[in-house]
Amino acid sequence: MDFPGKPRIKNKCIIKPNIDKNKTRQKRYLQRQIKLKFLLIGGFFMLKKFKNKKQAIIMIISTIILLITGTVAIAIIYKNNQANETIEVLSKYGSRGSEVTQIQTKLKRWGYYSGNIDGIYGTQTVKAVKYFQRKNGLTADGIAGPATLKAMGITTSSSTSSSTSSYNSNLNLLARVIYGESRGEPYTGQVAVGAVVMNRIKSSSFPNTLSGVVYQSGAFDAVKDGQVNLTPNSTAIKAAQDAMNGWDPSYGAIYYFNPSTATNKWIWSRPMTVTIGKHRFCK
Repeated sequence: MDFPGKPRIKNKCIIKPNIDKNKTRQKRYLQRQIKLKFLLIGGFFMLKKFKNKKQAIIMIISTIILLITGTVAIAIIYKNNQANETIEVLSKYGSRGSEVTQIQTKLKRWGYYSGNIDGIYGTQTVKAVKYFQRKNGLTADGIAGPATLKAMGITTSSSTSSSTSSYNSNLNLLARVIYGESRGEPYTGQVAVGAVVMNRIKSSSFPNTLSGVVYQSGAFDAVKDGQVNLTPNSTAIKAAQDAMNGWDPSYGAIYYFNPSTATNKWIWSRPMTVTIGKHRFCK
């Protein structure tokens, strides 16, 4: 187990302009449709004016076919645009609003961000998001996409907000922490590790969400070395369920460490509650 600290951020971010090709195609099809409509109107006049009515009828039929084809194409492009807008729920450089404020608030609380919480996704926010992504095994592109928002514990309009989904997500995350931090320890010790996470959520000294506690900068070695991304076994899942249901073998502890490997003098000064396996739990 490690302890939260404030990271230094050095990387610069280069933002590339984003061109919406679907909207460009849609505009081009609309312009073509207007031309075809004029041709269709002209065809009707030709039918009345010219003697060669057969050619005029052929031209009108051809125009109608092109008009229908273009309309279908526009409908498909519009549908794709709507689908993209629904799927690509994210914040990136230049974004503004409440979601950006949530991102900045969480990253500042966890030690990744040192700028103002202004709801503007600027260069500092991009750097903080990239730092968070690197530390948590995500693609470090500086864009708060669905995976990054999920890791931060931020729900979007496209995500399921039911309590069952939230519980399952938290259970999986806690099980991964337990597996990464304490697999091989006695079962009671694994539950105690989960209980420490739950106790931190209740403490005013820590973030008030499970994902916030887990991903607080420097809080857990399993997050730092990527073991939190391993698939938990059934024992870790059961231990997470017990911890979430209120079993606390740590007796209210908010820290734990391995006495045989710990070098941090401060952690040795914390009041001990219990020792289980290789871990000493303390407040």
